[in-house]
Amino acid sequence: MLEIKDADARPALAPKTSRGERTRQRILDAAEREIGSRGFAESSVSSITQEAQVAQGTFYVYFRTKEDVLRELVLRMGQRLRRALTLATSGLKDRLEIERRGIHAFFTCVRENPNLYQVVAESQFVDEAAYRKYYYDFAESYRLALDAAVAAGQIAPGDSETRAWALMGVCDMVGRRYALWESASSFEAAAEEAFALVAYGLAPRGAAR
Repeated sequence: MLEIKDADARPALAPKTSRGERTRQRILDAAEREIGSRGFAESSVSSITQEAQVAQGTFYVYFRTKEDVLRELVLRMGQRLRRALTLATSGLKDRLEIERRGIHAFFTCVRENPNLYQVVAESQFVDEAAYRKYYYDFAESYRLALDAAVAAGQIAPGDSETRAWALMGVCDMVGRRYALWESASSFEAAAEEAFALVAYGLAPRGAAR
């Protein structure tokens, strides 16, 4: 596997007070809206601080650059998605049911965090290391879960790493179409169809492999 190092190993500018943390989160919230809706290139420290309603100098109390903010937002999306998937699949033992619930939870998370999801996409043009790390981290935990399911006899043997990336690709593209771009319509049927593809493939049901 390609080694992906941390995009920025420098220590964060941590707030010293709860008020400072609230200000920092306000700047991140504003950056999420700005970068998610306008794109990284069209956003600026000035537009972010205007959206956050703080002085421009306040930005540099908590962040060194606009790129630092983007990296934080990529981490935020990863944390929110992991939490959503954990809550949706907690207590489940059957791998296929975990896949089904996970697809629905993923689509819901995308629908609820459209700007953050766009920020992740933007990051590939700004900090490719952060972008790759986001996906490699998910793929590694996914691979381990699939390996465990194979060992338990819940799914057929196969290359779990390739499967992890393929399954992530299905969710990413179908979710982008039905949960992000068509935000006013229901994605339930699309989520079920995506699960059917994951669970049964394209071969006629009962066909020999």
